[in-house]
Formats: sequence, structure tokens, C-alpha cells
Amino acid sequence: MANSRPTKCLVIGAGPVGALAALYAARRGWDVEVYELRGDLRDESTTPLNFTKSINLALSERGINAMRQSGSNGLLETVLSETVPMYGRMIHGKASAQLTEESQQYDVHGRFLRAVDRAILNKVLLDEVEALSNVKLHFNQKLTGADVRKRKAWFEQQASRKPQTADGAQIHQAQDESRSEEIEVDFDVILGCDGAHSSVRYHMMMSVRMNFEQNYIDTLWCEFTIPPVTSTSHRTPSARDGFATSPNHLHIWPQSDKMFIAIPSTDKSFTCTFFAPAADFTSLEKYPDGFLPFFQANFPGVADLVGHAELRKQFHDNPHLPLISIKCAPHHYGSAGVILGDAAHAMVPFYGQGMNAGLEDVRVLFEHLDAQPSNTQGRAKALEAYTAERVPDAHTINDLALANYWEMHAGVTSPLYLFRKKVEEFLADKLPVTGFATQYSRVSFSNQRYSEVAKTVDRQGKILIGGMLGTVLLPAVGWAAWWAWRHRQTTHSTSYAAKGFASLTRVWERVIRMYS
Repeated sequence: MANSRPTKCLVIGAGPVGALAALYAARRGWDVEVYELRGDLRDESTTPLNFTKSINLALSERGINAMRQSGSNGLLETVLSETVPMYGRMIHGKASAQLTEESQQYDVHGRFLRAVDRAILNKVLLDEVEALSNVKLHFNQKLTGADVRKRKAWFEQQASRKPQTADGAQIHQAQDESRSEEIEVDFDVILGCDGAHSSVRYHMMMSVRMNFEQNYIDTLWCEFTIPPVTSTSHRTPSARDGFATSPNHLHIWPQSDKMFIAIPSTDKSFTCTFFAPAADFTSLEKYPDGFLPFFQANFPGVADLVGHAELRKQFHDNPHLPLISIKCAPHHYGSAGVILGDAAHAMVPFYGQGMNAGLEDVRVLFEHLDAQPSNTQGRAKALEAYTAERVPDAHTINDLALANYWEMHAGVTSPLYLFRKKVEEFLADKLPVTGFATQYSRVSFSNQRYSEVAKTVDRQGKILIGGMLGTVLLPAVGWAAWWAWRHRQTTHSTSYAAKGFASLTRVWERVIRMYS
């Protein structure tokens, strides 16, 4: 029997994931209250977590599908109208003193990613949520406690917030340390969409035996901006329509252990990110005279696109931030608490799936909720099923994101990587019956579960490697057998051929064991 009153839902965090979760919940008739630590994220005066414009996001099929199924007519069209299509990567380099550009398409079928400004996406979602009568938005509210057993949460009104870095650490500054009065709020279910340093997750861990793993990689990042072109601006050969370089690519300047990327914005600028080992940042901070030569040597053309003085200024002014990776399990407690997005699976940004995975969390969660009765018992079963599905998927995309750093700064210039990509694309295009597709297309242009993507791609790899080795080894084995037959009357020759045959057989058996 369904509850006589609507489900009371608290959503903690008003970013894209929290806003979409609130929208899904409200569309199901729940009473929804959204609590956000910062001020209204639609207000330009609200200090972002990292003090910068924030990395532009790559919106792909998973995020698009989550919004498509939100029940809000026109939402997706509004969001997509504020995006820039990216059909592939543009690899920048230098050859014979000449700057080079090489386009690598994302997908043999022409599918593409969409560059979207996080602030614009957040505004569209919050506007959609705020228009619903059963949703209340609360800003400048700090979650100070949550008891998922008693279904109670406590909040403190924040008159002002200390700015934070991207990893959640507060910057020290003088302020009034007197605390505001706490309020207590009852709930039926609390959705933790409050980021990598989630307060909901922290309080939920007091009631559930949660495995938790947090890692920082030895890479820092800093943001830069390439402005729209003017009559005197530097530009690349692919520049057009007021963009300093191609507006329809994700741009990469790759190096063996570092890279510089640029993503287009609707205002014709590019939001750029410099990724490098912490030692490089230390060296650039300590020896400023080497700054420009470093960029000219590693990322040819970047200094001209950003502007020499502006490049140095932005490096000095913008924070140098860490990259965190978080895995945990389970993602829920009973029928009362669940974590989504970075709160459940913060990942490095190298697959562009952080936001997409978080938005997909919302869709998957409510699919399980819709499949069960709308009561406490049904919700408990739904949350358990959600954890069972999302934990392996979250762990998988977390690992794939780490691995994709190699692809972005080294794989894009690796002949072996490019050869495998071409083979898989050829099979996908010319022989679709084989079911082959690149890992990237499965992750970015499908809704196949991440864990299933990894298994499928692993099988494809074994088939391809076995096939490529077979084209070499099998003819060699056949030749050895033919040679032995031709010279069977010569004991020495037969023995020699037999040894060669046996050696090739052992190699083949070893390959089979390795890839089976």
C-alpha cells in the first residue's frame, strides 16, 4: 500500500547532479528540499569552489539521456542550444619548426561530444527545478549532521562562506566564528550530491560499514583562457568564426607526462587546463624566468594563443589544484540515504565522464525506485539494487578515467594505439555484424554499463591481438610444417624443422594463456 503522504526528500548539493536529482524526485510527486553550502549558483557573485570559471564540461550520451528522461519537456533542447559540438581531438605539435594540427575523430559514425559551460548547465537545471511548486531551494546552508537511522538532518545558516579549493579545503581568512542557530529537518530519504568531500557520505558512514578509498595522483592542474580572436590575435590554421582555433575539437598539446587541453565555449573563447606533475609546478613557481621557454618547448603555439603576459598572469593568479580519485561501497543505507555523483565516485577528469556518470546515477536510481512500491520497503529494495548496479560501474569508470590520462597525453601519438583504433573503427563501420566498437565510443556514445564496456573491450582486445599474432605465427607454423615435409628424407633437416615447429607452438600456447 502506498504512503498517504508524499515522500519527503532532502537533496544536499545544488550542482548539476543535485539539481537533476531534485527534478526527478519532484516529478514523482515527492516533497523536495534542496540545501546548498554556497550561495545561489546562478548568481555570478557566488565564489566557485576553485575561484575560476571552472573546466568546461564535455556532455556525452549518458548525461544527455539522463536529462532526456527527466520528464521536463524542453529541458534538453535548452541545454543543447548552449553547447558547442566537438567531433574529435585536435593534436597540436611542431615539425621542422612548423606548428602542426592533426584531427582525430571521436567516432567513425560522426557522433560528437558537446562542450558545455558548467554554470550555464547549472542555471538551466535550477531554473527548471525552482519552477516546480513542490521544491524549495535553500542556499548558504551547511549540513552539520545527519542521522540516517532517525531520518533527521541538521543545518546551519551561513552568513558568509570561506572560499574553498577544489579538494574542499577551506582557505584561512579572518571572519566571525560565531555559529548560527541550527535547524532540524526530518526526511524520508536524503540524497547526497555534495561532491568529493561529501558531508552526507561522512555522516552515512557512521551507520553503514562503508569501504572507502581516496587517492591523489601526482598531477596538478591550472586553468587558462584563450580569448576570442581580434584583428591582431594569434590563431591556428583551423581558426574560424571568431575562434582562435577549431571550435569543433577538443584541443590537446600532448607530452610524455603532461598536457595542455582547450575546450570551446559559446562565447568563442576556450577554457584551457594545464596538467603536469607537481614537480613541474614547483619548478615553474620557483624559476619564473623558465616559464615561457617551458611552454614554448612543451606546448608550441599555446603562449601565442593565450598571450605571453596573460599566460604568466593566469598561472600566477589561478590556483594550482590536485586531482582526487574516490571509490566507496555501498552507496546507500537502508531506505533512507544514498550518495550520487562525486560523493560516490569522484574521478580524475581525463575521460570527461565525471558529470555524465553523476547524471546517469540519477537516472539509474529512479529507474530502480520506479520499479518498486512507493513505500519504505520498496525504497529499501530500490536503493540496494542501485548500489549493486552502480558500485561496479563507478569503480570501472574511475579506473578508465585514470587510464585515459595515458591515452590523452601519450596514446594520441602512439602508432600501436592508433592502429588498434583504426582496426576497431573499420570493423564497426564495414562489418557491424562483428559488434566491434572502440572503448571511447562505448563510453561516450552509448548507455552500456561501464562494467560491461570494460569486459566487452577486453574481449575485443584479446580477439584483435590473437588475430594480429595469428597472421604472423600461423603462416610461420605452416611454413615450418611444409619445410619439414619437403625435407623429411633428411633427418637433420626434419629435426631442425621439428624444433622450429615446437618453438612456434610454445609461443602460440603462451599467447593463448596470456589472453585467455
